[in-house]
Amino acid sequence: MRKSLNTQVLIIGGGATGTGLARDLALRGVDCILAEYRDINAGASGANHGLLHSGGRYVFADQQSAKECRQEGKLLKKLAPHCIEDTGGLFIAVEGDDESYVADFPNLCSQCNISVQPVDVKEARELEPELSDKLIAAYLVEDASIDPFKLSMENISQAQELGCTLLRFTKVVGFEKSNHKIRASRLQDIITGEELTIQAEQVVNATGAWAGVVAGLAGAAIDIVYSKGSLIVTHNRITQRVVNRLRPSANADILVPGGTVSILGTTSIRIDDLDQIYPTVEEVDAMVSEAGKMIPALETVRYIRAYAGVRPLVGSRSAAEDRGISRSFALIDHSADEIENFTTISGGKLTTYRLMAEKTADLVCRKLQVSSPCKTRTEPLGLSQPAKWTQPGLAPNLWLKHHEPEDILLCECEMVPKSAVDAIIDTIRAQNGRPNLQAIALRSRVGKGACQGTFCGARVSAYMHDRGELDAEQSLSDLGEFLARRWTGQHPTLWDKQLIQAELLEALYCGFFGLEL
Repeated sequence: MRKSLNTQVLIIGGGATGTGLARDLALRGVDCILAEYRDINAGASGANHGLLHSGGRYVFADQQSAKECRQEGKLLKKLAPHCIEDTGGLFIAVEGDDESYVADFPNLCSQCNISVQPVDVKEARELEPELSDKLIAAYLVEDASIDPFKLSMENISQAQELGCTLLRFTKVVGFEKSNHKIRASRLQDIITGEELTIQAEQVVNATGAWAGVVAGLAGAAIDIVYSKGSLIVTHNRITQRVVNRLRPSANADILVPGGTVSILGTTSIRIDDLDQIYPTVEEVDAMVSEAGKMIPALETVRYIRAYAGVRPLVGSRSAAEDRGISRSFALIDHSADEIENFTTISGGKLTTYRLMAEKTADLVCRKLQVSSPCKTRTEPLGLSQPAKWTQPGLAPNLWLKHHEPEDILLCECEMVPKSAVDAIIDTIRAQNGRPNLQAIALRSRVGKGACQGTFCGARVSAYMHDRGELDAEQSLSDLGEFLARRWTGQHPTLWDKQLIQAELLEALYCGFFGLEL
């Protein structure tokens, strides 16, 4: 017999917007269920720069987005400081860049009330010694770095504390409609195959790039452009601040520090197939070559992996250039499609996730006749146990200061101890989830260091087997999937030291363990 649940709001999609919406609604006293096809931040929310925009990026072509980013960035620094490293940022131009474009920048920032401060070229290079000696202009802005995984996990944790139900690895497969309303949503557990029916008064489609697919199941159409962006992760942190190239948006014009590494990106390539999202050797080569004009060290630094995400750009597919489509968000009331209780939220930026959730919650609450106001604009985002271990550098600080003799390190690159893995497993269990290696890696720094899982992959798998979380067959399958995902990111960066690292991984797992990866 098919399981059935009832709720006021069904949220489909567990990225930053979906989890932010769950928290917003829960704070208003609205009962909701969040269903995610894979795991938290599996889409674009987990495959971006981690850049908290000042708004300066968009002052030339998209001032609405610029203003939204400026407002939300300042708000998040107050409400979620534990998710943010307030690095500050620089916009720089080098010889050959359009000087008239550069000259317009401060005035356009002022028009959007974005703080901008010109900096002497010599002083800029003193602030960031790795900048090119061909620098011709520099401006300080209020960019920052944000941890998207911690952000989403803090949101869903608070939502769950307030009564929200989280369903991971649960896919929407159809809707039952009558009298211009969705009467029931049909879902399936993609691991067990178990079917589930959810009857909700309102249904929100917050699936990012998959918004058009989900809307199609309900008989609605959305014009979405899929713009793939690839990024590369350096072995070491290159700069202390975010560095932006001051020119029209192009490849490899942003470097974002994130903990102990830096993230370089991005590309913008239109794609049609959401099952083929991965970085290519050609993209990586082009970015490294171009980024060297801004920061020469980027031509020789060690890169440990690349990754790719898809920007869901709501706009005309006839647009010639994806970078020209607005980065603002689209809130779609599907009453126009004769579905009165169905809403889609898509587009936007990680920086504006809270605003997107607020506007969506406002619309949904009006339909529910709920008058409670938004509280996410004033109530700080809490610090919870489930999100604790995503923070770079946390494990070594805690472990080195005090640890029990038997609390061994399972991941040496990022110094993740057994106790951290225990805490994460217990949290997943408490949330009615199934612990596996990929879930541990999502919620910690496991696999994110220089070895990219070569040593910690086997250690964590073996430990989970010893704990009784996985049997022998599951352990091998889990390990193979984990390493295959890491390989997708390593493959485009295989030169010099990272190639040596990959050869070691192959020798260990394929040669010694006899696994096929």
